[in-house]
Amino acid sequence: MAAHPESRITEQEYLERERAAEFRSDYYAGKVYALSGGSWTHARLIHNMGRLLGNALQGRKCFVTSSDMRVRVSEALYTYPDVLVVCGEPKFLDNRLDTVTNPVLIVEVLSPSTEAYDRGTKAAQYRTMESLRELAFVTQTEARVEIYRKRAENEWMLAESVGLESACRFESVECELPLAGIYDQVTFT
Repeated sequence: MAAHPESRITEQEYLERERAAEFRSDYYAGKVYALSGGSWTHARLIHNMGRLLGNALQGRKCFVTSSDMRVRVSEALYTYPDVLVVCGEPKFLDNRLDTVTNPVLIVEVLSPSTEAYDRGTKAAQYRTMESLRELAFVTQTEARVEIYRKRAENEWMLAESVGLESACRFESVECELPLAGIYDQVTFT
């Protein structure tokens, strides 16, 4: 992620710019970071995760969205997770209904260029969210899903599923997804 060469801006300035912009950007600690396009594999994994979660949650009061929905993680971070789930009534930052504040599950598909940021700074910020119960990382190089589950304040436990024969369980939304479905039509290089 490359920062725009400008001085720090406020949350409000970011939102005003973002709502008028043609392209999406993340906001972290006063800086704006342009989001680049993803690869075919990245897009395929996002699609598969969204579809499988949506099918599993059909008929329940849980909503699945993809990277079009902005999330206010904290005063310092606004971002567009690859997949997110909100259960119950969605809560929004304001009446624009374009920035959700209460996801229970966030899924990030890891890319070589953003993996360190996703696992590091971004994950640390995600774990401060009151509503968040699980944070999942989906790898592109092998069939592997890592799920971090909130057990108590500042206590997260890792559950890992590896291999196309396995499945991963999302306790936050009470469903299990087969890795064969998540990685459907994905070729490892």
